[in-house]
Amino acid sequence: MSTRDTVLASAQRLLTTDPTASMAEIATAAGVGRATVHRHFATREDLLREIGSRSLDAWEEILDDVGIEGVVASRDAGRISAAMDDMIGRFVADSEESGIALTDSTVINDPALKARADALFTREVTVYAAAQAAGLLRTDVPARWLGHSVYGLLISVRDALVAGDIARRDAADLVRSTFLNGGVAR
Repeated sequence: MSTRDTVLASAQRLLTTDPTASMAEIATAAGVGRATVHRHFATREDLLREIGSRSLDAWEEILDDVGIEGVVASRDAGRISAAMDDMIGRFVADSEESGIALTDSTVINDPALKARADALFTREVTVYAAAQAAGLLRTDVPARWLGHSVYGLLISVRDALVAGDIARRDAADLVRSTFLNGGVAR
């Protein structure tokens, strides 16, 4: 792993648990000096933009791997359900790794990252709309609301994992069941 990748991985882990961590703290977590961190990232914002970009890369890879356009075009309830299941499980894993990218203002407000996130969100929402059409998800809410709900659950699972409120092995199932069944008693 390159020094740059080591710094990024360390920053992602540290910033997920301590969003206010300084560049010096990130350097310590990466086992390098501050000068090394600044050689790769001139500012904390540059580092956060890179984390955001990598998180968007992971999001896009998930959508591509799931084959979202083909799944949606199939209109097959089984394929749609399996795609949502796979997608949500992978989103949970990514939110644990790149959790800071979900809520950091530098990442959220960067125009280029925001435009890319909006395009990916629009792609993702097509599967929720297809699930509504297939009778898998409720139709009395907009598909985009369902997408925002998944996003909110990803923030929740990240925070619950950091707080130690849930076991890592349960995270994906908790998000899936909460998204699909809500908090209604069975």
